[in-house]
Amino acid sequence: MTLLAQILRVPGPQSPSVAMEARALCLLVLVLASVPSGRAEEYLGLSANQCAVPAKDRVDCGYPEVTPEQCNSRGCCFDSSIPQVPWCFKPLQETECTF
Repeated sequence: MTLLAQILRVPGPQSPSVAMEARALCLLVLVLASVPSGRAEEYLGLSANQCAVPAKDRVDCGYPEVTPEQCNSRGCCFDSSIPQVPWCFKPLQETECTF
């Protein structure tokens, strides 16, 4: 029996509606677990600190209708949570302290 079949199988004697609700709940959990989070992909290859650029300091790195993937492939950060500022912008440069 496959893992999915085991998850969707409701053991014990239950009414058909209870079994259907359990299956629907399991299916919903599986669907939600498989949907990628947008925030997790916004900084591919960059640290969250590098992309913590205040809105007023963002330097545009994209073009109209740029996708998060296209922006990241240019080495830039993508954050569409603030309107009226660049959503694709240059990251902060991490500096190393040398003594």
